[in-house]
Amino acid sequence: MSKETPDHHDAELVWKVYDLRREPVMRQSRDAITTKFWPKSYEELVAVTKWDHPLNQAYRQTSSYWEMVYGMAARGIVNADYLIENNGEGLFLYAKVLPFLEQLRKEINPLAFKNAEWIATQCEEGRKRFAIIQGRVKKMAESMAK
Repeated sequence: MSKETPDHHDAELVWKVYDLRREPVMRQSRDAITTKFWPKSYEELVAVTKWDHPLNQAYRQTSSYWEMVYGMAARGIVNADYLIENNGEGLFLYAKVLPFLEQLRKEINPLAFKNAEWIATQCEEGRKRFAIIQGRVKKMAESMAK
């Protein structure tokens, strides 16, 4: 249910999303999740959801942020293709959790990453970008395993 054509309201929302990404705590959280969060198992993914895990705050901040952003597209508030052109970073996190997502939804949160999944599967530009990002994540994870 994406908005068909972007307009100046979409541009304002996308600009605001970008601006919020530059906030210092958000920037630190994004950096931590991008560089330090590489779950190799379901147990490693679940560990970060615990309050005492060092990456818990960063995980909660980034995952909820991207779910909110992608939810605007899924609900037709902003044109999905336009939004994802410059907001693919949340798909990087989604690619990291995807191998364990079914179990996470079954055991902890049935709604986990629903909006990221929507933009990665139901949005034409999102599908293209996710394929690229998923390939990058796989290569990066393989190089870390060596």
